[in-house]
Amino acid sequence: MTIERQAAVTFKGNPVTLLGPELKVGDKAPDFTVLANDLSPVTLDSSKGSVRIISVVPSVDTGVCDMQTRRFNEEAAKLDGVKVLTVSVDLPFAQKRWCGAAGVENVQTLSDHRDLSFGTAYGVAIKELRLLARAVFVVDRNDQIVYVEYVPEVTNHPDYEAPVLAAKKALNA
Repeated sequence: MTIERQAAVTFKGNPVTLLGPELKVGDKAPDFTVLANDLSPVTLDSSKGSVRIISVVPSVDTGVCDMQTRRFNEEAAKLDGVKVLTVSVDLPFAQKRWCGAAGVENVQTLSDHRDLSFGTAYGVAIKELRLLARAVFVVDRNDQIVYVEYVPEVTNHPDYEAPVLAAKKALNA
């Protein structure tokens, strides 16, 4: 049975229910299966041995999500050895179109549209909207979570500097 966390975050000021556990620093990163832009399956193991920043957004076609993905794309260009993944429930085709239009090449966009595998494993699936709540996770080379931010109001920006610092620290560990 899936854990339901009532009023865990708000969306446009309204409390929403998140499906899945609240992950914490030190937890083992849960596995998931999402789709790449070419519809191939991507799992946590697909990036095994790498430090990963996982940026979670409701939809790349909205203002804050667009800015968040562009910002992490810029950071990814400066972070040698760190993979940056952006997960949303947008269809893979829409993600591919958006990346092409935005010139985003350093971030891998991944779709959780099919079965919310990522959303329920990482506790970011919004029950009422079938979207993902805004969050950022940093996972080290050993699949340990070294940074977590569930953004309290989904329409707000995450902290951009803290996950980058956590990824740099994990690279040098």
